[in-house]
Amino acid sequence: MLYPTELHALFFNFFRENLNILNLANLINECIKKIFLNKLKIKNFRNHKSFEIDLKEQRAIVLGCNGIGKSNLLESVEFLSQLKSTRALSDKDLIENDSEMAEVIGQIDFRDDLKLNLFRKGPKRIYVNESILKKQSEIKNYIRSVCFCSSDINIVRSEPSYRRIWIDKVVSQLEPVYLDLISRFNRLLKQRSHFWRSESFLKTQSTDIVESFDIQMSIISTRIFRRRRRALLKIKPYVEYWHNHLSKSREQIDINYLSGIQNISPEEEEEEVISKKIAEQLLNQRSIEALTGKCNFGPHRDDVEFLINNISVRKYGSSGQQRTFILALKMAELDLLTKTLNVPPILILDDVLAELDLTRQNLLLNSVGKDSQCLISATHLDKFNQSFLGSSQMIHL
Repeated sequence: MLYPTELHALFFNFFRENLNILNLANLINECIKKIFLNKLKIKNFRNHKSFEIDLKEQRAIVLGCNGIGKSNLLESVEFLSQLKSTRALSDKDLIENDSEMAEVIGQIDFRDDLKLNLFRKGPKRIYVNESILKKQSEIKNYIRSVCFCSSDINIVRSEPSYRRIWIDKVVSQLEPVYLDLISRFNRLLKQRSHFWRSESFLKTQSTDIVESFDIQMSIISTRIFRRRRRALLKIKPYVEYWHNHLSKSREQIDINYLSGIQNISPEEEEEEVISKKIAEQLLNQRSIEALTGKCNFGPHRDDVEFLINNISVRKYGSSGQQRTFILALKMAELDLLTKTLNVPPILILDDVLAELDLTRQNLLLNSVGKDSQCLISATHLDKFNQSFLGSSQMIHL
């Protein structure tokens, strides 16, 4: 991304040195492709008491034996950019066992210093240039990432919760306000469940409070539903491209959002119409919810369906088809964010080469690190060719 001061300096140097148009274009490309994350410093994060590194190349390979903390190091970058880790049930799991707080610091484009503090007691705090962010989702104005790790095969292969986490990450990267929507919905869901077990309800059987919950949940659920479905429509063409590229086949892929909302067309976008249908279904399931204390309808129960030639990849796809599909999803996510935001996010590849055959390894490695900064973890270097290694920074753990 070019900033005004950089642009002024660029043209000043151009005229001063009497460069031709080709040289000017090359200079602009250098500015556009400069490293996103320049410095990383972590303290008491997972098994790392203290670690600091200057990132000098577009690609960096974190090399070390199993269990030494390669994934933890990459996880700190993912957490700084997404405020969430797929490897931790709680943020507190990220804090080193003997410590009360953990810290992740990153410098972006040599101009913005980001700092994230995690505490065993109390909420996390995020600072940009020493000023605390009141809205934590604003961190995405400074850094974004796409992370691909070996466990991501569960997005295609396992239960719906993995696919909900995946689509929520995609949407939050496109629209940071989405993080606040998910947070508000989860609070409402927790409060709603607590109400059914509260003494006030058990004594009075009054549903006035639940009706208030229904109004709020129908509005927020509608906004979550529309954003998820919109993101899937945007990412599908990129998945199709990468799936064809990786599989070298003419298989037809499809992606569908499976929602519990009844009688809604795939093209329905009117917020009032969707919200009304959600409110009606919340009301209809209220008697069962009062007995179980669980809300079985809403975005926390929805799913995403992946198809190849109209057949479920999760149920009937071969291991190779599933691995190809997840790789296509991740590369599509990277392309979508790059095209939408005009700034390539950081690509994090955590021990994924071992999961791919030689052909797909080469296709992946030939595609990474061209526009995006790329961080890769590995236990050995035999899967990398010499030209790739020659243009990569090595980080030994």
